[in-house]
Amino acid sequence: MSAGVEIVPGSRVTLHLSLTLADGTEALSTFGEEPLTLVVGDGTLQPGLELALYGMRAGDTETLRLRPDQAYGWPDPEQVHAVPRSDFPAPDQVTGGQVIGFALPTGEEVAGTVLEVGETMVQVDFNHPLAGHEIVMTTEVLAVQPPRAAHEETE
Repeated sequence: MSAGVEIVPGSRVTLHLSLTLADGTEALSTFGEEPLTLVVGDGTLQPGLELALYGMRAGDTETLRLRPDQAYGWPDPEQVHAVPRSDFPAPDQVTGGQVIGFALPTGEEVAGTVLEVGETMVQVDFNHPLAGHEIVMTTEVLAVQPPRAAHEETE
């Protein structure tokens, strides 16, 4: 581990990360908590967020304002689905604005935001909650290992 190692695809990176909306609402922060460790390209972060890390080194801090197309993209209307109200564990307690975890047939879990609750159907938005938002990303890089070292450590 060297302070001179730049973040590139495949690097193992330990960092603090904060994502806030343009209005200052905090969506995520590891500052004051355990830092995040990831391998660049492993899917932990959106590709645009990873791209913002390229070239940074241990000890670097940066705050960037990212447009929706650079961060979580734009909402896709095809990701809004009508789900039978009876499919919910507590159908009588479903309310608009709730974020609920749904299990896919693959076993993966995806979050959906309840938009509207009807008598028999519930409109659920499966777009990422930050889609369509400008994001302010603040990072503090704590450690960087080059791709080869990151690969050897996982073996």
